[in-house]
Amino acid sequence: MRVDEASGRVVDASFVDSPNRGARPAGQVPELIVIHGISLPAGQYGGGFITQLFTNQLDTRGDARFAYLAGVRVSAHLLVARDGHVTQYVPLDQRAWHAGESVFEGRHDCNDFSIGIELEGTDTQGYRPIQYEILEGLIVALREAYPAIGDDRIVGHCHIAPGRKSDPGPGFEWQRLHRNLGIRCPITQRRSLSL
Repeated sequence: MRVDEASGRVVDASFVDSPNRGARPAGQVPELIVIHGISLPAGQYGGGFITQLFTNQLDTRGDARFAYLAGVRVSAHLLVARDGHVTQYVPLDQRAWHAGESVFEGRHDCNDFSIGIELEGTDTQGYRPIQYEILEGLIVALREAYPAIGDDRIVGHCHIAPGRKSDPGPGFEWQRLHRNLGIRCPITQRRSLSL
């Protein structure tokens, strides 16, 4: 995997343009990767509903399973599907709307300085080996493009919005990710991230 810094796109990822984005604060580069988990409807995979949500095309009136999402405007930079396919929704130099109310090391509004990666899955079901493999490749490419993303800057949504969010869930294999990335002392094991 490779990042084309001029376009802010991951080479070889499909691109679907999400309107749910904005400019980062002046001079702000990505410094944090936030890993999420998502499935729509809950526990079901495929079907294009995630893309519909991220592009404001999800039929929340015609399908009762999605009524709770009426009016929700969210996005992520990247989605890794169950089969490993990567879709990008927001250029990396722009602000995706993935973290919501969040704090990392005393800094609020993590969307300003983070890249959001969604893994198709749930808190209770394990992610697939191909998803870990692709995620690891993405993280390596992102860190090459944005050196401010250090070992202690790869976290879950649960770490920056504790009590409000639980993804990527207790089944996410942090040790596997850290081992494969060569991270010895990840921040997720050292201390609370919201302080």
